[in-house]
Amino acid sequence: MARLKAPICTPEQQRDLLRYMLMAREFDTAMLRLYRQGKAFGGVYSQLGNEAVSVGSAYALDRHKDVLFPMHRNIGGHFVFGQSLDQLMLNHLARNGSQMRGTDGTGHYADPALRIYGNVSHLGAMIPVAAGFSMADKLRGVTTVSMTYIGDGGAQVGEVHEALNFASVHKLPLILIIENNQYAYSTPNHMEFACQNLSDRAIGYGMHGVTIDGTDVELVYATCREAVERAHSGLGPTLIETKTMRMRGHAEHDDFSYVPKDLLEEWAKKDPVEQYITLLDKRNVMSRKDATAMREQILQDMISAIDRALEQPWPDAEEGMKNVFMSTTVGA
Repeated sequence: MARLKAPICTPEQQRDLLRYMLMAREFDTAMLRLYRQGKAFGGVYSQLGNEAVSVGSAYALDRHKDVLFPMHRNIGGHFVFGQSLDQLMLNHLARNGSQMRGTDGTGHYADPALRIYGNVSHLGAMIPVAAGFSMADKLRGVTTVSMTYIGDGGAQVGEVHEALNFASVHKLPLILIIENNQYAYSTPNHMEFACQNLSDRAIGYGMHGVTIDGTDVELVYATCREAVERAHSGLGPTLIETKTMRMRGHAEHDDFSYVPKDLLEEWAKKDPVEQYITLLDKRNVMSRKDATAMREQILQDMISAIDRALEQPWPDAEEGMKNVFMSTTVGA
């Protein structure tokens, strides 16, 4: 899992990748504060430590042709695909105008106009949906790459295996990113699976598989770009395992005291955001001072989006009853 030795992106693309990662990091930081203030609704699922995965993978797609099925820890992918801070804040603060009409705070919203489709709570069930999207387009003669995600724990459920087998049989343009966070809630890897790498399973499905360093955003981008090219060439799906570390608990209600402190300290040295700032400074693409200025501007934009969202009224109470029951008329 060596890091790339040379840049594979233009300076402009490198600055893009950093900006999206900083947006993801500052969004998480803001949500942690809002949760503690009682202003955020639903669970707050941090992606601290996973920014390179969500940003690098989504950046490899064509946002006008391909589709993104992000999990709750893939806010970076939302930003790459053009989602606005205002819309995300309305969603997470459950205010009027949110895509979920205030009925759900985090994760399940979709934005078909941006080709973003929200996750299913039973996360393994999202992979068959993503495969089905690509299958439907294939039947229409269109190649649409569907990219979706699952954690190391979710990768053990039956729907994931069924979907990958189905995608392999039909050579669907599906890319599954497994975010190996070392822990599925409080369960460590060695109690989840017996294979050395989760990508080892790919050969059993008859698909391409690879394990990479999930803290290296350019490596994630390059690997996913290759998978996209394979998919468009008719070579079928790809399984990509990214080795990362979830630096917070499963959600903010979880103090993650079960994770050894020395393990967290070891992964903290691999912080994907700090590593990339250092790398771009070394390459003379962006100085650390300019990166700090970029971060400050993102933070100010985040604060403004929060203020605008908090100024919005709560949705009407009736919204909570919509799409809950299906009305039927006898004899209709």
